[in-house]
Amino acid sequence: MKTTPQHNEKIAKMTFSSVYPHYITKVESKGRTIEELHQVIEWLGFDTQKLRELIDEKVTFETFFDYAELNPNAHLITGVICGYRIEEIENHLTKQARYLDKLVDELAKGRKMEKILRQ
Repeated sequence: MKTTPQHNEKIAKMTFSSVYPHYITKVESKGRTIEELHQVIEWLGFDTQKLRELIDEKVTFETFFDYAELNPNAHLITGVICGYRIEEIENHLTKQARYLDKLVDELAKGRKMEKILRQ
């Protein structure tokens, strides 16, 4: 499935703080912890302090990923998430958002942390 310009714009304008509680609910409902969620988000490119600030500021995903220093191994995140094959997504921001979605999904599915973190 190809992303559309409208889809990419929707991702860019969505606030991270509106999605973050859903990430928490998803991982906790599967027996994982907020600390593990933060570990995954930190691996992708954020420290906990900056994460808190960005949530409090209610920044968009576009601004959120502007602050990221993406992990050099992020390109190893592949597969399908939300109907999109990550490695085929051309829009840089949409790809980054799907990287995060995929990591959260793997965490919720019980995958071992060293596999999630591509170690």
